[in-house]
Amino acid sequence: MLIELGTMKARLGLDEITVKDDLLLTAAIRGISARFDRECGRTLERREGITQEFDGDQVELRLGCFPVESVSRFELKETEAAGWVEQTGVDYLLRSQCVVALREQLGTSAGILRITYTGGYVPPGTTAAPGQTPLSEDLAMAAVEQVAYWYVNRERLGVIREWPKGGTYTQYSEADLLAGVQRVIQTHRVVAM
Repeated sequence: MLIELGTMKARLGLDEITVKDDLLLTAAIRGISARFDRECGRTLERREGITQEFDGDQVELRLGCFPVESVSRFELKETEAAGWVEQTGVDYLLRSQCVVALREQLGTSAGILRITYTGGYVPPGTTAAPGQTPLSEDLAMAAVEQVAYWYVNRERLGVIREWPKGGTYTQYSEADLLAGVQRVIQTHRVVAM
């Protein structure tokens, strides 16, 4: 998750010992974290042992969870009968912390190449070890502000306008994501090659 519950409660001015909305906030944090992944076109939170498959003849492997910390295995499958065969001594270059460039193709277009690796950002509340990258402050704050906006306005979701009898006419923004959040996501979005 891109936000710690304690950080979210502090932002909203909620008492740390009051747990009434903890499940609701945790669900919102999970939802926004997943939404940020979809909007950015990649997995942001650090994962270990990720496997990703490519056509067997590809030599430019754009990974979906980065920055990449390490690549632990390459496997090739040419037939179901033979199954996955580990490829050893593979010579590659990691470019821009997200693309594994192989020096030569490992298989054919009829086969499947599978890579196992560790990558992504270390979430807030966890200390990044050497070689790991903490989540950027702009993404963390954008996630906090989006959840805060949702929490404060959750009773009005789907309401376009209110005009109470004898009251003031109020029209609400139909923004799905806050404008500032959209700008931050744009800077972290995967660009098509």
